[in-house]
Amino acid sequence: MFLAAVLTALLRTLALRLGVLDRRRARPLPLLGGLAVVLATGLVAGAGEWTGYAPLGDGVGELLVAGAGVGALGLVADVRRVKARFLVVGTAVAAAFVVPYGELGFGSGLLALLWIVFVTLAFRSLDHADGLLGTVGVLTAFGVGACAAVEVLDGLAVLLSVLAAALTGFLMHNWHPARIALGACGSLFTGFVLASAAVVVRTGHELASSAGVLFALTAVAGADVVLVVVSRRLAGRPVLRGGPDHLAHRLRRLGLTPRGAVVLLGAGAFGAVLTGVLAHGGWAGESGLWWVVGVAGVVVLGLLRVPVYGHRRGPAVQSAQVRATLRVRNG
Repeated sequence: MFLAAVLTALLRTLALRLGVLDRRRARPLPLLGGLAVVLATGLVAGAGEWTGYAPLGDGVGELLVAGAGVGALGLVADVRRVKARFLVVGTAVAAAFVVPYGELGFGSGLLALLWIVFVTLAFRSLDHADGLLGTVGVLTAFGVGACAAVEVLDGLAVLLSVLAAALTGFLMHNWHPARIALGACGSLFTGFVLASAAVVVRTGHELASSAGVLFALTAVAGADVVLVVVSRRLAGRPVLRGGPDHLAHRLRRLGLTPRGAVVLLGAGAFGAVLTGVLAHGGWAGESGLWWVVGVAGVVVLGLLRVPVYGHRRGPAVQSAQVRATLRVRNG
């Protein structure tokens, strides 16, 4: 955690000097926070493997390397504009190297690959408000890590604990008002590692129950994607065009503060992740997973009614809450 916090501060200075900024915000924000998370996770996990103090075990090192590759692709996207299809293809190629086809088979392996790509890009989309992705990422990492511990996958649990610590260190600089952003580098890396680890943890379990557990572990990110896609389709807008239509954007429209929106979504993520962990360990029935799906559906339907695509010509009368600067990221 300390290493990530220090690296984030140093890379913030570097990003300001190099002009690596998110200029879509009211105040340009440095974008190299994700690189700090990748470096801190890799250095600490690598040191544990090298010293033998906390060995990663078979396959976990390869997962980390693949995640770093996805993070490198995201870093390129932070520095230069990269089309979405290249991010999708790059993530799919990396996922192809970590899916355990031997245990899953070709059909289930292909579904796992598609799910990894979906969750990775969903976490990229979740990086639209100060502190949101870091908060959800920490909770998800602890949840998937707990599932890994249940399966006696100690090396994977170690990696996820290190990732959670790195994200916590980054959050010291990203909590509202943020001083640096995670960017595509960190969001893609985080989403990829979490999604791939979850697939490994659920390998060998029944497909239907695995789908429920996997959704519960990543419910907030999944709900955000569904909300955005459905909203843009109903409005006749291109799905890939950014806009202020994500979860935190709509909660702000309802009057929540920036921190309040993140805390509320974090509480939702905690409840969903806890349900997934309990279901995975056999301590709760699968009916709880249906509750997660149902609540997510109700939230999406409710937030779809919040107007976000205003077509105003010239000045208009607005409330102070809406007129206040939204420290969020479109995407």
